[in-house]
Amino acid sequence: MSETTAPATASPVEYIQHHLTNWCIGCDPETQKPDNIIDFSVFFPDVFLVSAAIAGFVMYLAWKVGKNLNADNPGSLQNLLEGVVEFVNQQIKDIFPGSNPVIGPLAITIFVWVFLMNAMDLIPVDLLPWLASLIGEYVFGADPHHVYFKVVPPTNLDTTFALALSVFILIVYYNLKVKGLFGYGKQFLTHPFGIWLAPFNLIMTTIEELSKPVSLGLRLFGNLFAGELIFLLIALLPWWSQWLPGGAWAIFHILVITLQAFIFMLLTIVYLALAHEEHEEH
Repeated sequence: MSETTAPATASPVEYIQHHLTNWCIGCDPETQKPDNIIDFSVFFPDVFLVSAAIAGFVMYLAWKVGKNLNADNPGSLQNLLEGVVEFVNQQIKDIFPGSNPVIGPLAITIFVWVFLMNAMDLIPVDLLPWLASLIGEYVFGADPHHVYFKVVPPTNLDTTFALALSVFILIVYYNLKVKGLFGYGKQFLTHPFGIWLAPFNLIMTTIEELSKPVSLGLRLFGNLFAGELIFLLIALLPWWSQWLPGGAWAIFHILVITLQAFIFMLLTIVYLALAHEEHEEH
């Protein structure tokens, strides 16, 4: 969060821009940005490292709890994880028709992983970039002012759209699996106005389907990017005045990151439920 002892910078704009710039391989060396909006030759190591580290941490916790399950005297970590599992399972029971063994693990993975990636926003904004600059300077001989390390993966569109597109692929897969190619194609021609307005149905249903990954990705990105920006603005205040606004925003932001993880998980369940339910309607 914003409580940081880093010295104030003479240029707040440069400070904010530096913190909002990813470590990028394949970007323009001057702007540190990709040449094109869609460029598969670009790689963001900080996004990958932080996301992979969090995923590894979650897998280790799951392995540790699973190895030491105790039904009679569960520990605090086991209680916490069981609470998360029960909470997610209840959402699935309320929304999802029938049963699908993939939905539960998928929903839990999304909720926990997205929440923990969002929670990186609560780490002091200068801490991990400062450590990265030390490693870059003393290990690799890099100029510390040109070492970039963005610690909140969802503040990069690559992260949020990768998650959203993964969900979208599953939506298309289950639509095809449940309805078949003919049934899924028929939906584009008959929904919502009937077959006589097929051209309009095709346009509207296509927009409706494409809006699912777009809304998932942009919602998560926008909320986390805004939260990170506010922490950076607070970090520009004199150190003795950061505690009150930083603490208040951190408490509020905990609600934001939890809500965003919940919404992403919930919409995933809803979209996959629609892929199953609409089969019965047609």
